[in-house]
Amino acid sequence: MSVSVLFAATEDRWTEYEAPLRKEIAAVGVDAHIATDIPADKVDYIVYAPNSEVKDFTPFTRAKAVLNLWAGVEAIVGNPTLHLPLARMVDPALTQGMVEWVTGHILRLHLGMDAHINAAPGIWEPEAPPLSFDTRVTVLGLGELGAACAMALAGLGFAVTGWSRSQKDIPGITCLSSADGLDQALSIADYCVLLLPKTPATENTLNARTLALMPEGARILNPGRGPLIDDEALMAALDTGHIDHATLDVFRVEPLPADHRYWTHPRVTVTPHVASETRAAYSSKTVAENVRRGEAGEPFLYLVDRSAGY
Repeated sequence: MSVSVLFAATEDRWTEYEAPLRKEIAAVGVDAHIATDIPADKVDYIVYAPNSEVKDFTPFTRAKAVLNLWAGVEAIVGNPTLHLPLARMVDPALTQGMVEWVTGHILRLHLGMDAHINAAPGIWEPEAPPLSFDTRVTVLGLGELGAACAMALAGLGFAVTGWSRSQKDIPGITCLSSADGLDQALSIADYCVLLLPKTPATENTLNARTLALMPEGARILNPGRGPLIDDEALMAALDTGHIDHATLDVFRVEPLPADHRYWTHPRVTVTPHVASETRAAYSSKTVAENVRRGEAGEPFLYLVDRSAGY
């Protein structure tokens, strides 16, 4: 018997996902009808992006799960009509994209590449960059993405400390938790990478108080969520030079308004929310595996903890 999979996302996403989804769901041995216009009471699985038109889940009386296409679930997890298991997106390409962005931008700053790229002709200042062995990186958030970035940086020789709400144990990483642990992690951060989920508890994790804990000349990278940073506090810390540089990929308002100070601040690099993106060829495999698991009566992968918000 065929299962019905509703694709509830924007039209451009359907164009991108239709063929890979059909291929990957067939590859796991599930006969599926996949479309964008299935009646709600006939839907078995909802492949979902929070910017779709589907906001009320009440009519989906026989659906078994909502399979989110995004890693972040803050736009759906609090939906009062959502009565179904919710799975977030985890896939190798999403993780690899984040690892490449984080390591690339840390190495750019660590090696002082901008000074060489922008040097005037004839400027010859052969000052050796620091070594990773002598450089401390703190990663805030040790979920799938944060843990992968922490291990990649440790593999490059950086001294890596990770902080998370619940205590983790990752080989080669100093893992901390608790409010005191956060202060400790920030106090030793030459670089701080923000990969926390967006929840009421994580908003403004970097604020005037916590920024002041960081070493003079520290650098910040935020590929996680815009609200993790108090923008005014960060701007003040950048203006004084206490924070040497911030590389920011996510913002409270996106696209970042053209008149925002981040665009022109000499200590800020803006990237347009490109740190990690779901790619249909890979994320379709995650969706397909969860559909297979649902049909086999097995536990779904990457289920969201509603109480924690991620």
